[in-house]
Amino acid sequence: MPNFRDEEFMRLIADRAGMAESAPAPSHLKARIYSSLMRRQAESGPLMSLTKIKACGEELCIFEELVRIAPLGEKAKSLNICRTCHARVLAEHIEDAPIYWNGCPYVALKKS
Repeated sequence: MPNFRDEEFMRLIADRAGMAESAPAPSHLKARIYSSLMRRQAESGPLMSLTKIKACGEELCIFEELVRIAPLGEKAKSLNICRTCHARVLAEHIEDAPIYWNGCPYVALKKS
């Protein structure tokens, strides 16, 4: 979930480093970084459950929505299901990967 303060902080760092006018990073590199950050975040404890994410008004991808509505406990709904998704694998290895469904964080990385 994007955090405005984090984005502003990163923009400030880029401006000070003189990188504001450089080309954007390739989407497959952004996907690998995102996956790595999600793995590290999960190492420190459970992620926010998909039920809570949806309640906050965030969009879920089709697979996250299926897990959210499944009769599972909140612990299962706090797992990083993107680790098992083919979209992650495609996004990490193919520039402009052919994934298009709404709510997928890897699709959002292609656009930015």
